[in-house]
Amino acid sequence: MDEFDCVVVGAGVVGLAAARALALDGREVLVLDAAEGIGTETSSRNSEVIHAGIYYPAGSLMARACVEGKHMLYEYCQDRGVPYARCGKLIVATNEEEAGKLEAIQGRAAANGVPDLALLRREEAVAMEPALSCTAALLSPSTGIIDSHAYMLALQGDAENAGAVFAFHSPVASGRVGADGIEIAVGGAEPTELRCRTLVNSAGLHAPRLARTLQGMPEDAVPGAWYAKGNYFTLTGRNPFSRLVYPVPVPGGLGTHLTIDLGGQARFGPDVEWVDGIGYDVDPRRGESFYAAIRRYWPALPDGALAPGYSGIRPKTVPPGAPAQDFVIQGPERHGIPGLINLFGIESPGLTASLALGRLVSDIARA
Repeated sequence: MDEFDCVVVGAGVVGLAAARALALDGREVLVLDAAEGIGTETSSRNSEVIHAGIYYPAGSLMARACVEGKHMLYEYCQDRGVPYARCGKLIVATNEEEAGKLEAIQGRAAANGVPDLALLRREEAVAMEPALSCTAALLSPSTGIIDSHAYMLALQGDAENAGAVFAFHSPVASGRVGADGIEIAVGGAEPTELRCRTLVNSAGLHAPRLARTLQGMPEDAVPGAWYAKGNYFTLTGRNPFSRLVYPVPVPGGLGTHLTIDLGGQARFGPDVEWVDGIGYDVDPRRGESFYAAIRRYWPALPDGALAPGYSGIRPKTVPPGAPAQDFVIQGPERHGIPGLINLFGIESPGLTASLALGRLVSDIARA
């Protein structure tokens, strides 16, 4: 049986950041992924936004990792030449009731370590974005956008330069906790078995299933798995905005927001569609509800201007209607298995938080 020091399962953005951090710590690292390359699921199906860290509950791992990871990510992009833009975001109120919520949002952001939100009058916001309709707004200057694939390639390059090895088309079928480490069965064209001292379960949507296949894993330490699909619709005409635009949050979500990519293309979403399995088709009919929501802050949106774009699936550990989840990074103190680190529920802002989460994984592995 082949033996490795560290095995990371999942080559999404957080798995890549963990592999990089472990390799830079001098650990021998093997990264396994069932797909043909890096970041083929959640990591390549998102808005590519660098989040400021505004909405998450104060003190949560999600809030702390987002804010820390944001600063690390901007510095990393600058150092490594990863394309990004600190374009900023406007959180817009379209009536007086919503305007009254802006100060509370500003206060929550400050509690999370994001003190730079600026309250704008309608005239100030419209001066920044003439196509906008609002009664007031918050400017988040530290929100940005990134080329997520270029970022993941840089992480992979760093990990490989530090000695990490990648194996694709290599699904992990099962595992067991042995006296000398964690043994895993790897499928694919050439099935094999491996033993490792440290196993990082960063399998994203599949992380709970993988944890359940490990003989010796306490059942009560594995959360449930639910899938919340987010659909995006693309603007087919000219985009008049240079910043991201988010409405004041509504119960159950952040509303239908406008994001842009580094080429200036605008898209709207994601919505929330609870699904039973993994599939990425976008139903064109879902776009019908987008128009009224968008026209609250962009009345000039033309009829027929939205086309189905793409979708992603959020790895949820709580069912619909439950309180919002937090990131879960679970070490031996929770499940009692030496060397096992599980990552559950790493949804947005996972990309923004990735470097901070990777460092946390390496800290747990070092302990």
